[in-house]
Amino acid sequence: MRVLYPAISPYAEHRLAADDIHDLYIEESGNPQGIPVLFLHGGPGGGTQPFHRCYFDPQRYRIILFDQRGCGKSTPHACLDNNTTPALVQDIEDIRQYLGIDQWLVFGGSWGSTLALVYAETYPKRILGLVLRGIFLCRPREIQWFYQEGASRLFPDYWQDFIHPIACQERDDLLSAYYQRLTSEDDWLRLTTAKAWSLWEGRTSNLLPNEHVRAHFVTPSIALSLARIECHYFINDSFLEEDQILRDVHVLKNIPGIIVQGRYDVVCPMESAWQLHKAWSSSKLNIISDAGHAASEKSIVNALIRATDAFADQLA
Repeated sequence: MRVLYPAISPYAEHRLAADDIHDLYIEESGNPQGIPVLFLHGGPGGGTQPFHRCYFDPQRYRIILFDQRGCGKSTPHACLDNNTTPALVQDIEDIRQYLGIDQWLVFGGSWGSTLALVYAETYPKRILGLVLRGIFLCRPREIQWFYQEGASRLFPDYWQDFIHPIACQERDDLLSAYYQRLTSEDDWLRLTTAKAWSLWEGRTSNLLPNEHVRAHFVTPSIALSLARIECHYFINDSFLEEDQILRDVHVLKNIPGIIVQGRYDVVCPMESAWQLHKAWSSSKLNIISDAGHAASEKSIVNALIRATDAFADQLA
């Protein structure tokens, strides 16, 4: 069983102005001469954490993390203006150019898998390979499953806490009801609603309950950026065309990919990973039989480390 590589600190940190509003935080760790790898965090709005550096052999990888618009150390915090999928894709390409990288491996889980796929389909010549976890294609039925009806049947106790901030007469469209509150001018209403939204995701991410994950999701700064930005994206169909990722997956036919998917992932059910794998001929699907959604679950960590080590061997 593989475990995370030891904790490391960045050797370089950068600020990059994405536009007149957004300022991005970027960091580099590991080996400056190593294989460039970009880590894409989830959410959208989740931000990076120090342990995200530890999925990669620091002797062999130049590890690049950045906080997407509106979250983590990027500013302004929880900002929805000019925050769209095409904007994030352009940010990634701007970062690549800023750092002087020709091609890189891209690693992303959950929303990070969405963004990685859209970026790769837009700039395939810049991709050495993809390592993806918890596939999220951002289709309406995936949003409906998690935020209206579906996952609610597996976690009716947690679901009661999720719908509690919403009046009974508004519960037939929870996304719209949440969006109204998350964009309110009332600071208290925004934060309490954000915590309820984020708690639902944190509680359902692991196969077995994990208090550390739950506590992280309800940290005020995390909850506010995650809830506001996720809801903003999802109410706008994630700024993607209908079934865009599967429609354009043929672009990836010559790009190798490893998909790591928990069989009991409730946040991003396995159907999407299966469909992506079937449509993407150069992908390998690793189904983890004892895991849910979270990147921190032991068997998920094992599979992801094996994937990045395999790519390091291949690309050396």
